[in-house]
Amino acid sequence: MGWWQVDADTLAGSRFVVSPLTEAVASLRALEEGRAAHSGERAWLDAHLPAYRARQAADPITALLVRAAFGRTWNADFITPTPTGRALTEQTFEDELTRIRRTPPAAVRADLLVSLDGPLPALLADRDDLPERAASVVEWVWAETVLPYWPRRRRLIEADVVARTAQLSRGGWASALGDMRRGMRWLGGSRLQISTRADRSQEIPGVRLMFVPVTPQQSWVSWDADRYAVVYPCAGALADEGGRPPVPEPLRALLGPGRAGVLALLGSPKSTTQLVALTGQGLGSVGRHLRVLLDAGLIARRRAGRSVLYFRTEAGEVLVRAPGPGDGRPHPPPAEA
Repeated sequence: MGWWQVDADTLAGSRFVVSPLTEAVASLRALEEGRAAHSGERAWLDAHLPAYRARQAADPITALLVRAAFGRTWNADFITPTPTGRALTEQTFEDELTRIRRTPPAAVRADLLVSLDGPLPALLADRDDLPERAASVVEWVWAETVLPYWPRRRRLIEADVVARTAQLSRGGWASALGDMRRGMRWLGGSRLQISTRADRSQEIPGVRLMFVPVTPQQSWVSWDADRYAVVYPCAGALADEGGRPPVPEPLRALLGPGRAGVLALLGSPKSTTQLVALTGQGLGSVGRHLRVLLDAGLIARRRAGRSVLYFRTEAGEVLVRAPGPGDGRPHPPPAEA
């Protein structure tokens, strides 16, 4: 079992971080694996996997480099640099990418020895262009497969942070971290289990601890001298593309598609930020829908820490679940005039 011994100051100073580079690297690893965790991720892979595979086939050295960097049990450190923790407004994707591009070639080869747990393939030995090749493929993944979706992905990431913060205020660290990534849980006694592996355990007093959500179903941990990061998949992020609750047509006709969609999503409590991310509607539109639904008694709200969560009332549940024409259920005959 791998764990980090986290002192009180480190835990109190921990924070959630949005990192475009980490999102791009998670997407690169998803493309490399070619496996989808749900229908939303499958749709994204179907759209971009052919072009990615064609690019890698045309550049066998880079293809081999990527396979080697994502080892069986450990990522090469150079391909997953620990985020700086600076605000997103203070850095761009290009700023972050520079950290990969400027990695010394010798450090890249040393990292690959660890990720491969063995010797380097002959094609990668003694090459000085490996940092540039790695940066170029990550840059391609960002431009071609992430950037077109980034505004929505960023909203999903921010919604996840809101939900995690609410969990933290309600149930403490055990609640907020328990389902963050496979093998991770709060053990108590200032110990955070990061994996089920028997190694990688260490004390990390006085460091910056960051939690970095990404939308692909990918996760890893990374660290450098004074920064530690846990990269984890947003809960249900891309799954909402293919697994969003259906909106009954009668409800859509009664309330309008936007308002009906908001009501359908409130089977479990959600914040305004989450609803904006999941519906793609603007903050003002979601706010107006919530006000009408509140006034009609179809939803209620409660505060969770600094967030306000909305959920369906019994009346809202009845309306969402009411049978409609053509659903195969018996309906009462119309009343006689």
